[in-house]
Amino acid sequence: MLNPTLPQVASLFIDNQWISSDVSKPAFNPFNGESIGRVFECSPELLDLALAAARRGAELAAAMPARERAGKLHRAADNVRAHAQELALVMAVETGKPVRDGRTEVLRSADTLDLAAQEGLRIEGRHIPMDSSAIGAGKLGVSLRFPVGVVAAITPFNAPVNLTAHKLGPAWAAGNSVILKPSAQAALTLQKYVEILLEGGIPPEWLQLVQGDQAAAALVRAPQVDFISFTGSSGVGELIKAGSGLKRVALELGGVGHTIVAQDAVLEDCAPVCAINGMRLAGQSCISVQNVCVHRSLYDGFLERIAASVGALKTGNPLDEATDVGPVISEHSAARILTLVDEARRDGAQRVCGGARAGALVQPTLLAGVPADARVVRQEVFGPVVNVMPYDDIEAVFRQINAGPFGLQAGIFTQSIGLAMTAMRRLRMGGVIVNGSSTWRSDQAPYGGVKDSGMGREGPKFAIREMTEERFVVFNA
Repeated sequence: MLNPTLPQVASLFIDNQWISSDVSKPAFNPFNGESIGRVFECSPELLDLALAAARRGAELAAAMPARERAGKLHRAADNVRAHAQELALVMAVETGKPVRDGRTEVLRSADTLDLAAQEGLRIEGRHIPMDSSAIGAGKLGVSLRFPVGVVAAITPFNAPVNLTAHKLGPAWAAGNSVILKPSAQAALTLQKYVEILLEGGIPPEWLQLVQGDQAAAALVRAPQVDFISFTGSSGVGELIKAGSGLKRVALELGGVGHTIVAQDAVLEDCAPVCAINGMRLAGQSCISVQNVCVHRSLYDGFLERIAASVGALKTGNPLDEATDVGPVISEHSAARILTLVDEARRDGAQRVCGGARAGALVQPTLLAGVPADARVVRQEVFGPVVNVMPYDDIEAVFRQINAGPFGLQAGIFTQSIGLAMTAMRRLRMGGVIVNGSSTWRSDQAPYGGVKDSGMGREGPKFAIREMTEERFVVFNA
């Protein structure tokens, strides 16, 4: 195990300067509870400076040719790759993410920046056939896309680097500037990431970095902000939408990770996938496998296999390369997770394994026979807990899933193309993964949910469309 050199403070980056403020909060290592630094909070006066700088930066970014913007993104991506191990170690200490997973995330973020650079070269409009109406005859109509201006990017702790790249990359590729407000629980990681991006050649005018919940609330209301991109809980997403006025927003929110194991599924394929994708990242992913619905004829065999896979996972220090499951983000979060587990057990669920914690380290927990109305099923757990429930009628499963408030992603394991097509049509989700679990995302693909799981789509091509606005131009003869 290595002991990384951490930034001592998470500073603010405003108008090309790293600065502090009069107010700061401590940052803690979730694995051992030790203090690891402080996070400065952005005052209203400093936020005004950041907003003014962002407006100037938006003009500069929009004026730069797309090819030059793409080149800067590619060079920044290369620098991120060169610092992958360093950044993964900081992330492991600050967020508890196992260093192996952190390294994978950092490298994915570099790919995301490259993908955004490529898509920025393909922003295109379209010809509108004006001769189709009498009033338009003889005119030339084209629809073009232009950058929105200033993007406020509010990012979470659970995949802090790549989820930030999914906002920064498309915004910059489209010609916008960004004010970034990361989670306080990943502030040191994001400071290091911003340093690496700037060192890689990202123009400082493109980015302002602020900290603090008050700054986030002010960004949502600020008239200088043209677009808000948020990843986080459904409750906060609802507040952002309510407070943003007529600004456009993209909200990537929560989910309860349903995965269906159909009667014809191959248990050797689906059980290990559900185990790993329910427990990796300590279950702190909005598409983490949380609820597995298994046909009753396969239920006992599936339960045996998933329990064996869960039992083989190593839980412990995130700096250990062998660790599969590290701590959740805080002891408070761990206590909340165990409250849901204990409540489900009182309602009749059986604990197959796990169900305990040491500080913020929650044992990977497998529950069987969980009542469908239990909070551990209906609410987003955001922890290493998987509920396994038998079913007899798959149509009833479809109805049960659709009746819930979330609609992010679902998975189904089946050898029947007909059933796969039925699931695709019936499940009201942002994504349906066939012969895979709910936990799957490729960075170039459209990603997002419906209902309480959000609105808008990420993935560089789709985020660029969100972060540009359409302008119709008519040429009269």
